[in-house]
Amino acid sequence: MTELPHAHGGPPLTGVLRAAPEDFFVEEDLGFAADGAGEHVLLRVEKRGANTDFVARELAKYADIAPDAVSYAGLKDRHAVTRQTFSLHLPGKRVEPDWMALRHEEFRVLEAQRHSRKLKRGALKGNRFRIVLREVAGDRARAEIRIAAITSGGVPNYFGEQRFGHGGANVERALKMFEGRRFQRHERSLLLSAARSHLFNAVLAERIEAGNWCTPLAGEVWMLAGTHSIFGPEPLGDELVRRFADGDIGLTGPLWGKGALRSADEVAQIEAGVVAQHAQLATGLEANGLNQERRTLALRPQDFSVNWLTDRDLELVFWLPAGAYATVVLREICAWM
Repeated sequence: MTELPHAHGGPPLTGVLRAAPEDFFVEEDLGFAADGAGEHVLLRVEKRGANTDFVARELAKYADIAPDAVSYAGLKDRHAVTRQTFSLHLPGKRVEPDWMALRHEEFRVLEAQRHSRKLKRGALKGNRFRIVLREVAGDRARAEIRIAAITSGGVPNYFGEQRFGHGGANVERALKMFEGRRFQRHERSLLLSAARSHLFNAVLAERIEAGNWCTPLAGEVWMLAGTHSIFGPEPLGDELVRRFADGDIGLTGPLWGKGALRSADEVAQIEAGVVAQHAQLATGLEANGLNQERRTLALRPQDFSVNWLTDRDLELVFWLPAGAYATVVLREICAWM
């Protein structure tokens, strides 16, 4: 991530991120409520310093069910305090455990409700973040201008460092997999995601360097705001430019896979040129059966608020849609240790 260009210039502040888990708080927003009946139990869990898979396995033990009977919408940071929902398949008239009696050093159950459907991966609306940066120094006036720019125009919708493994090693491992090295099924999925994310980040970085990541060009593929629905390309007329300026639609980049690149003209030239520099990754993704998809180039945090808790401690609160990374917002504001 340190090599990817910033959209608004270098960060005006420096500080310490995750001085304590409580300084990085994440609350999952499923976008729906439990319906109160069914074969599944939705557990609202608060965890501290624990990864999501570990909590899922511990819940399965407590309920005396198989680990694959526990599911969740998305992975959450380990070095944080997070609140997220797990679903457990508990059909029939089986006696349900006393969830409020569950005691564990790294997590606690906040709420338990019955629901008719299993919670599937990606089945969430977004996440709300409360992040505190410690020992903050730098140009506060520039920081205020930067936050205003982010609120109005957003930040590059990069895939964050979590997607690439420790030290970014998953891209190199993906190349080895495409060369024939064998990996377990769950590892293959992670490596395919890393390769695809790397290509998207490279295309986005190219457009940032060229100064057109938030300027519509000929041949754009558009995404309707708040959805994953895409359309285009079509002639770049005044109506499209107006809708883009109003935030009704956004520009997209490729999530690589087999099939024809959907963009055209100038945008297709940019995307094909960047991907050609990473031909082995692109070919490997195609060979593994992934299809061409699109992801929006800009990420616009919602409900953004800033509060100086002390002279050196800065609190940032914002909401992001599913699939977005808080660290790509932070990196435009603060370089952290």
